[in-house]
Amino acid sequence: MAEVIIGLGSNLDDPHNQLQQARQFLSALSESEPLCSSIYQSEPVGPSEQDFLNAVMVINTELSPEELFKKLKNQEKKQGRPSRYPKWTSRTIDLDIIAYDDLVLETDTLIIPHAEYKKRLFVLEPLKEVFPDWHDPKDAQTIGEMMDHAPTIRIEKTQLSW
Repeated sequence: MAEVIIGLGSNLDDPHNQLQQARQFLSALSESEPLCSSIYQSEPVGPSEQDFLNAVMVINTELSPEELFKKLKNQEKKQGRPSRYPKWTSRTIDLDIIAYDDLVLETDTLIIPHAEYKKRLFVLEPLKEVFPDWHDPKDAQTIGEMMDHAPTIRIEKTQLSW
């Protein structure tokens, strides 16, 4: 069974509800009760003008990375996200595999650990909340070290509940 870190983000069509739908979906995939961070609000990175709601969940699954990736993409589509979209734009839901156990993988469709997560405080801040001692399987960097080098953005924990 693999322990998988999933990053969640939304800024369209009732983002709080979008995260709640994604949580239900991910909980159903998990073999045990998932760990969920608080919900954070962050400024957008890139051309989007609306703030995002972000969170991190840790699930345990028997699915392979490829099977999980396909299920995440299908769920994104089900929640209204088009399959093709400009990078870093507004979206109903974004579900990213941040890490899958200590696996390091690079294929045409999947990179684990996620290629951009170290630059994203909207992933690192909630990840630090649920896994304060976690480190990158590729280079052993701690969350604190990654946060020190990540570009600064406005991010704050919300009072929204799951």
